[in-house]
Amino acid sequence: MTRYDAVLIAGPTASGKSAFAIEMARITGGVVLNADSMQVYRDLRLLTARPSLAEEAATEHRLYGFVDGAENFSVVRYVAAVQAELAALGEAGRLPILAGGTGLYFQALEAGLSPVPDLPAEVRERERAAAADVPTAELHARLARCDPAGAATLRVTDRLRVMRALEVFAATGRSLSSFHGERAPGPLAGKRLLKLFLAPAEAVSRARARTVARQDQCPLSRHGGPWRAGRGAGAGGARA
Repeated sequence: MTRYDAVLIAGPTASGKSAFAIEMARITGGVVLNADSMQVYRDLRLLTARPSLAEEAATEHRLYGFVDGAENFSVVRYVAAVQAELAALGEAGRLPILAGGTGLYFQALEAGLSPVPDLPAEVRERERAAAADVPTAELHARLARCDPAGAATLRVTDRLRVMRALEVFAATGRSLSSFHGERAPGPLAGKRLLKLFLAPAEAVSRARARTVARQDQCPLSRHGGPWRAGRGAGAGGARA
């Protein structure tokens, strides 16, 4: 029988990732690790469809609700946090079970991240102020002059990523694409991984049911607030 170093459970909202992870942790004695970029935030339990208190009590959960909602939590910090948990669980001989819906997290844990340094706030502010009234197409043309390889991979309309590449060049004197060749493997690279993707047909119905249930837990709904008023319109499901 194959012995896995970690289990990765992904899937859409309300696909049963949390319940599946809890059951697997119960059977194996493993620990559930969060792999959702919004469920790291302490103050957003209802809005992000974090596992309930009862679910978290059923088996050990880590990396849920450990970041203040005012912080900007990056994928770099997430990978470092998971790496520390993997080391601790390895020492304890316990199986890491990562469950969530953030594909970038799973990708970074296995394929790694490019070592782009943190950019000084003053550089970002200066570049964004200078670009405030500049059309995105013109910004893309500027990027093509300093980083033609990087510009070729970005849409002319993708202002966010074009600006990021320009900011990196302004701060480091190097193109963003030049850092990509220095990518170090992630902490799960080369490990024996069991990868599961849950996509049951009833996921949409379950998402709607969970949204209604969580609205009932919101103080506004108990006082005839906008959550209750909007129920019949079919609000979008939260992430899980």
